[in-house]
Parts: sequence; structure tokens; C-alpha cells
Amino acid sequence: MQLNLRNPLVFFDLETTGTNPVTDRIVEICYLKVNPNGTEESKTILVNPGMPIPAQATAIHGISDADVANYPTFKEVAKNLARDIEGCDLAGYNSNRFDIPLLAEEFLRADVDIDLSKRKFVDVQTIFHKMEQRTLSAALKFYCNQELEDAHSAEADTKATYEVLKAQLDRYPNLQNDVIYLSEFSAHNKNVDFAGRFIYDDKGVEIFNFGKYKGKPVAEVLKNDLGYYGWMMNGDFSLHTKKVLTNIKLRELKK
Repeated sequence: MQLNLRNPLVFFDLETTGTNPVTDRIVEICYLKVNPNGTEESKTILVNPGMPIPAQATAIHGISDADVANYPTFKEVAKNLARDIEGCDLAGYNSNRFDIPLLAEEFLRADVDIDLSKRKFVDVQTIFHKMEQRTLSAALKFYCNQELEDAHSAEADTKATYEVLKAQLDRYPNLQNDVIYLSEFSAHNKNVDFAGRFIYDDKGVEIFNFGKYKGKPVAEVLKNDLGYYGWMMNGDFSLHTKKVLTNIKLRELKK
């Protein structure tokens, strides 16, 4: 089934130094841009993370320090990447929980102003888990009757994710071939920040999604416990989480 697209949809996958968006870095990014007219274009980029790649990470994706030693840093490729995905919605496998937050952090660290919050995000893993509860390799086998060769390479995982989404639309009549619908269906929560530290409640109010103030409106907590703002700004939270928190604080001060 061909995707019904309003905007180009970019399937992408990251290989990284680890799993923490705050401290880890990208070592490879592959994306496949699917245009509304059905044409496709893809690119794979190796990135020097500016830090040693842990052995356990290399064991998963096969990329070592030597492999990326002569490649540009993310900061050097960030502007071109931002231009390539401008106006596009984004899709991936476990992307809402990992790839999107990490990509947003890398753009912020590179001082590239790109507002990903305006995009629609389709997480194929969430659709799969809601429907079948399996892994990417099993998803490709289940939906497409294909074996995932070269698993944990960004290129193979990106292409497999694209094929699985198309097959999911063919298999499930109740899944709408619409990126807005798929974005909402594949979201766990209505996140305010990409890390999901703040979410919207059923009235559209930003509330905390962790800690002692979980479920409390962010604006209310900032008003009654301003020290909590300082604690978060000095804590081990993502740059995007801190940016969102600051924006809420400034908005409330203007009222």
C-alpha cells in the first residue's frame, strides 16, 4: 500500500554511543524520504561523535572509533540535515522514545534552530506493539515474510521500518493511511517535551510526568516551588526539556 501523504515523510534511524539522549551522541544516521508523489530518496551519514564509542555500542552496530575518525561531527552536518528534513514529518522504530529526543538534543547542541514540535511523528514500533507485541526483526518477518539482514545497521533498520509500516496499513483496515492519525495512534502520551517529562492532560494543560509533582500542572508548581525550576535546570535533564520548562516559566511571568 502506498502511503497517503500530505508532507514528505522521513523514515530515519540512528546508531549512537549509547541510549541516553543527554550524554550520548550520534555515530550514524540514515534516512529515507518518501514524497507525496511516491518518489523516494535516501542518505546515510557517518558522524564523528567527538567521544569514544563504547565497546558495547560497537558490538551492536559495528561502528568503531576508527570507522568515524575522519568523518564530520554532527555540528558540521546539522544545517544540511535540517534543510533536508525541513517541512517533513518523521517516522521511525522506537523513534518517539529514543531517536526523536536524541536528534533534538543534537540539533540544540549544534545551535541549529529547527522546531521539530511542528512535525508529526509516526512510531512504527508502537503500532506494532499495540497490534502484535514483537521486535523489528519479527515485525519484518510477520508482516512482510522477509528476514532482516544486517540488523542494527541504520540503513537496514530504516528500510525495514518503511516496509513494515506499509504492510501494517495493508493488514489492518482500522489503521488510517494518514500521517496525522498514525502519529496520534503511535504516541504513548501527548508529550510537551520530547523526553516526556511533561505531558498534556485531557484539558491540554502541561503537567509533570515524573517525580514528586507527577500529575501536577507545571505552571502551578513553578508558582509555588520556584526552587524546583532551579533544580531541574541544574539537573541531568535534556536540553529540550529545560528549554520547554523555561518557555512555560516565561509565559507564566508574562500573564
